[in-house]
Amino acid sequence: MARTSGIRVIAYRDAAPADGPALAGMAKRAFTDTFGSLYRASDLAAFLDSTFGDEGLPSHLSDRRYAVRLARDAEAIVGFAKLGPVAFPGGWGADVIELHQLYVLGPWQGEGVAPVLMDWALAKARAEGYRRMVLSVFVDNIRAQRFYARYGFTEVGRYEFRVGEQIDDDRIWSLDL
Repeated sequence: MARTSGIRVIAYRDAAPADGPALAGMAKRAFTDTFGSLYRASDLAAFLDSTFGDEGLPSHLSDRRYAVRLARDAEAIVGFAKLGPVAFPGGWGADVIELHQLYVLGPWQGEGVAPVLMDWALAKARAEGYRRMVLSVFVDNIRAQRFYARYGFTEVGRYEFRVGEQIDDDRIWSLDL
């Protein structure tokens, strides 16, 4: 990890298709570190493959409907945010965008990475003319709920989030931009 006078140096940039393998690896690690103990190994493996495998996150890096911002230390990707079309059921409208993921690896949590990524996501959505941002949060992920609440997001519904064969209780949160 890069440190200057005891401070971690993080660089931010838009993701490119070439970042796909490294980003997928980081995303798998972040999800597994945070939630891996909640699932059977087969369910976790199926989810990681479908969400972060070649047809998932890496393929979105060359899809104009998605925008991904990376946070990197000197050695690797340590966080990212991904915006794109709303995947939740229902009629959300063309002026609504979803924050699909905002992940930061454990050692970098509390270092200011997540706020920089969230500020980027909000600014990007506003600049592109979106009127509302939605996201989902696992019902027991209180830390994430507190983070989103600080930005003004409020809970507006429920969502069945599938991890392999297991269905989790997620909450949909929304913010008028």
